[in-house]
Amino acid sequence: MERLLEACCTCADEVAAAKRNGAGRIELCEDIAVGGVTPSAENIQAAVLYGLPVNVLVRPREGDFVYVADDEGIQMLKDIWACHKMGANGVVIGALTAEGEIDLPLMSRLVAAAHSLGLQVTFHRAFDECADPFRALEQIIELGCERLLTSGQAASAWEGRETIAKLVEQAAGRIIVMPGAGVTPQNLDELQRVTKAVEFHGTKLCTKELYS
Repeated sequence: MERLLEACCTCADEVAAAKRNGAGRIELCEDIAVGGVTPSAENIQAAVLYGLPVNVLVRPREGDFVYVADDEGIQMLKDIWACHKMGANGVVIGALTAEGEIDLPLMSRLVAAAHSLGLQVTFHRAFDECADPFRALEQIIELGCERLLTSGQAASAWEGRETIAKLVEQAAGRIIVMPGAGVTPQNLDELQRVTKAVEFHGTKLCTKELYS
């Protein structure tokens, strides 16, 4: 089964290594130790020069995914425009309510803005904090997101593989469900077999070991 590997990178040197070792797409962020935040314009510009599709994390701060629409939401809209200006392929976003539901009003604005600029949208692992993942999946599909990044609401995609498999089945080709978190060269083949996913995400997917 064919698959696409998305390498999570924080700088141009990591993007270069990912390209050299066979990654098909980049997710670019900074401060990965806190789960990632929006990278600088200079970082985005440097990353896109390598010719791989670059999807940029749009997350204004660390912490939870409950945002103030008229403050942080506006900043996210500005960041989406900046990603387009810098030549990004897409954006990686997510927003929740305090109750663990998808923040549909804010997400609708963000997705509409991205699509108006020709950017793809990945809903990120905020999904893994949703109260009802299967209901949330339908809402994310309805929003028009092209992709969902998830660990199956577990600490790692391997631990959440059975839930991911159910999400892939429910999605039925309407959205790409992409396992992420703890995806390694050692578990990739079995993770694909169990989940039937075709795209995978991780910080270790730009290592030479995986492509040898």
